[in-house]
Amino acid sequence: MPEPQSTRRAVIVEDNDDIRGLLVQIVSGQGFETVEAATGSEGLDLVRAGGADLITLDLNLPDMDGIEVCRRVREFSDAYLLMITARADELHRLEGLETGADDYISKPFSPRELAARITALFRRPRTQPAAVVPGEDEQRRAAEVQRSLLPSEPLLLDGYEIGGNCRPARSVGGDFFDWYPTPDGLQLTLADAMGKGMGAALIAATVRAVLRSSAGQADLDAAFRGAGRELERDLEQSGSFATVFHARLDARRARLDYVDAGHGLGLYLAGGNVSRLPSGGPPVGALPGSTWRSHSVELAPGEGVLVASDGLLDAFGSVPEAIAAVREAAAQEATAQGACDAVLRLAGTDAAADDVTAVMVRRTADGPAPA
Repeated sequence: MPEPQSTRRAVIVEDNDDIRGLLVQIVSGQGFETVEAATGSEGLDLVRAGGADLITLDLNLPDMDGIEVCRRVREFSDAYLLMITARADELHRLEGLETGADDYISKPFSPRELAARITALFRRPRTQPAAVVPGEDEQRRAAEVQRSLLPSEPLLLDGYEIGGNCRPARSVGGDFFDWYPTPDGLQLTLADAMGKGMGAALIAATVRAVLRSSAGQADLDAAFRGAGRELERDLEQSGSFATVFHARLDARRARLDYVDAGHGLGLYLAGGNVSRLPSGGPPVGALPGSTWRSHSVELAPGEGVLVASDGLLDAFGSVPEAIAAVREAAAQEATAQGACDAVLRLAGTDAAADDVTAVMVRRTADGPAPA
């Protein structure tokens, strides 16, 4: 007598209470055990903790872009993933983008259509072809490109410490960080281009060059918007996107203005506490025509901002667990560079899955008072 099939588990990620309730009702009617989340980070935690056979994922979430959630899910789960968008005109773009989703549906949707999509998904074979690992020569050249994007020397700025470190994956991804002085203080970037090998390294180089060229514009929002438009053309041709944390420090005012484009791992460290900096929009290139909003944080003596790449998350069971570990590790280090090195140690020594990168700016305890 055959054993009964185990109950399939579905994770519903949707910030609208009414739509989430409808999704739970429809998916439960398909025989799934359902759990629900209102944010991307909560959804990632549920999938990491209990696994999933099916994930329904809203594209527009309050804490991070749905495409970025999908990318992170694909680092550890092969669940069927159905992405839901509020705009029908986004479907064509999404279907041509390597998001990792299995299907897409736009709101408003009928219960019958959603149920049919889910049934069709589970008729597909789930076995995926093995990932293509770049050849040794391509890996070597990609690693050289990636190294060339990193700062060649420390940046010295009176009243502040700046540190950074990047450990590439064996297959070389698209992580990089960048900093350089400006008349007011400094400009700093951490970005992660989707993909591996030479393709990701070249995209990262393009992102770095375009963002550097925007430094002359006084308004950060206008500068990033212009850079985003320029990058969208290149990223659309390659079917790629990049998460970006881009910041400007006004040293005299002790103020850091930044744009978080789908990155989601910018942390404000103050007095032994940590808070996650808000996102300002989706990854660059994910949805052409997107807009991004800048935010600001003022740094008191001893306070800092540390930004890590999502490769760090592979070593932890949840995002809050990773953030707590970063807080503890950074608090034990006397310098910004020491804190970045400690973050990389948290990720362990196995660099097979993804690059791990961290960058930090911290106001020194004896720094000058802001004007």
